[in-house]
Amino acid sequence: MTDDALWGPLAALAGEWEGDEGLDVSYANVEGKVKDTPYREKTSLKPFGPVENGAQVLYGLDYRMAAWRGDEENPFHTEVGYWLWDAADEQVMRCFVVPRGSLVMAGGDAPAGAKRFTMHAECGSETYGVLSNRFLASAARTSNYLCTVTVNPDGTWEYDEVTTVEHARFGAVVEHSDRNVLRRVG
Repeated sequence: MTDDALWGPLAALAGEWEGDEGLDVSYANVEGKVKDTPYREKTSLKPFGPVENGAQVLYGLDYRMAAWRGDEENPFHTEVGYWLWDAADEQVMRCFVVPRGSLVMAGGDAPAGAKRFTMHAECGSETYGVLSNRFLASAARTSNYLCTVTVNPDGTWEYDEVTTVEHARFGAVVEHSDRNVLRRVG
């Protein structure tokens, strides 16, 4: 069991999780339109720490996630990274890479016992920001990322995230949203 005093609001997320209530609302290249895509996912969050940066001490969760549409064998989306807790500054952070060539470092305020917290990242920020590869920066730049996590009384947790994408194809901004409820499996 992960110590709440060390991992703060992340303690409840440690473990192996699955969710089959996922909904991805995003631009689908094949169809050429925004559409709803139900998905299932597996997420692993393994505790580590402490990590010392001089006076700063972080505890974290090593993070792996994969999502599938229906009965697909190969995931349509994966992420790897870390969730981090800085008790002294009461900051929760999520840094992850998507193999399409995107990196997000999001963060936000959260007291140690928080059951709900929000993390934000913005393109161009030097603290909590978003980076894209050259192609995505010109074709579909992620300009903003917002994720709210809620730990439920029944032991499940859920997320609701909105990624703002500037699509060159339409010359418009599209909101890409994902949400799911995760249940402990290990």
